[in-house]
Amino acid sequence: MAVTLPSKASNREGKAWIFLFAAWTVALVSTLGALFIGEVLGQVPCTLCWHQRIFMFPLAVLLAIACYRSDAAVWPYVSGLAAIGWLLAAWHSLLYFGVVSEAIQPCGAGPSCSGSNMMLLGTVPIPLLSLLAFTAILVLMLALIREERS
Repeated sequence: MAVTLPSKASNREGKAWIFLFAAWTVALVSTLGALFIGEVLGQVPCTLCWHQRIFMFPLAVLLAIACYRSDAAVWPYVSGLAAIGWLLAAWHSLLYFGVVSEAIQPCGAGPSCSGSNMMLLGTVPIPLLSLLAFTAILVLMLALIREERS
């Protein structure tokens, strides 16, 4: 019985798939969490939350397809969407923590970004969760790029 060792190419594809799967998991949990908060808990999202959803929801679909096809070439599209979403989430977090004054706050009409309903389990602000999710996806895409180029 002969034992064959995995080639470097198959090992690299396996690592790339793990990064894609991890990024998809983050995007899926974020998407389902946003839908749960909006549809089940009935909390209407503010303008900035809507814009962040615009960039997170497609990531769940793109990364699912990339995982299914083991397609690491999706990283430019995912990174672009995640980078814009990250900028929005960073701005939203700055507003939430009061670093940016209320006078230039774009979500003045509608739900407040500073209410107690913007906390998950009463401790973690939702804008910060969004920032962490986009950051995780970007870090995973950087790891994917590094793995593909090595």
